[in-house]
Amino acid sequence: MEENSIKPKKQLLNYINVFRALAILLILAGHTLQIGDKGTLLNRLSVEIFTGGTALFIFISGFLFQHLSYKFEYKNYMVKKWKNVIVPYMITAIPGIILCFTIPQIYKNPFDGLNYFAQIGIFLTTGRVHNVPAWFIPMIVIFFILSYLLLYLEKKNILYKLLPILIAVTVLIPRGDIEPEWVSNLDYLHKYFAYLKYVLSGFIHFTSMYVLGMYLSKYKEKIDILYDKRLILIFLMLVSTASDIYFNNINGTISKIFLTLIVLGYLKHYDEQIKSFEKINNALDVIAKYSFGLFFIHWYYFFAFNQIFNTPNVIKVNSLFQTASAAGIAFLRYLFVFTLSFLTLFLMKKGLQLLKIENTRMFTGV
Repeated sequence: MEENSIKPKKQLLNYINVFRALAILLILAGHTLQIGDKGTLLNRLSVEIFTGGTALFIFISGFLFQHLSYKFEYKNYMVKKWKNVIVPYMITAIPGIILCFTIPQIYKNPFDGLNYFAQIGIFLTTGRVHNVPAWFIPMIVIFFILSYLLLYLEKKNILYKLLPILIAVTVLIPRGDIEPEWVSNLDYLHKYFAYLKYVLSGFIHFTSMYVLGMYLSKYKEKIDILYDKRLILIFLMLVSTASDIYFNNINGTISKIFLTLIVLGYLKHYDEQIKSFEKINNALDVIAKYSFGLFFIHWYYFFAFNQIFNTPNVIKVNSLFQTASAAGIAFLRYLFVFTLSFLTLFLMKKGLQLLKIENTRMFTGV
């Protein structure tokens, strides 16, 4: 009886693993490859092409959540998320918190002057101040908390009927933006609320991507339809991309929805061919395994590069020559950030293993 009650373990799908690697590479690109003065055509192009990788990451999170839901038990699920997501998030937050305390003006800490322990609480519950991309963690924690409800709605055949409404919400409610300069005139409490609102807006904006990931995980056969309809999806992506560029829409989530569907369709269709290129597939598998760790620490090396070479976050361009020069600098920054982030995680993982620590993921996300 006990043997029959044990459900067979599902394998992690190769095409999703490859997708996860591509998603983290796009996220790093979104932070490192932006060029051109804000609002210019070149800047709009770089923002549209390279940013928005977060949408892909959230889609994959929803896909994997549903894929592994056959063994779901709320308490165990939350314990695993605590160990494998929240604890490494807090550990990898340490460099950012130190920077916030030691060079608050350079690192743009709008809570400088507040009690240190209060600042740490603010940093960890909002993410964005001490490690800009890490706002993702407080946001994804909301999905963790709601995991039981999501599966309940799925079981009752309600969840996926809400997808059109959720996508409409994505269109109507932007992810929003927040910069230290904008909140500098607020008192500490309202600054904190502004950052919490940013996290909550992100959750509302991206819920459609998470549920879409769940939907295509439950009905994997529909992914084949995406490949069959790829020309229509490519056309819609180009239309939404052109709209983003024309209207200077910095969110670009709709175009990334179409990109997600296109890439997913191609990866599943050509999965066996991708597997046949063993070296490439293995390299992407390694990047996928390191994806969470890369997400956690890459901003620190991005900041370091900009400080060392006196480079702004978005590299400005005033001439054709500067365009080529800026693109070259941005590409070097990308390589710098990826290589040092990966090397740091690799050495930390090996060091922890030498200390006989088996669950290295709890410390570094890897």
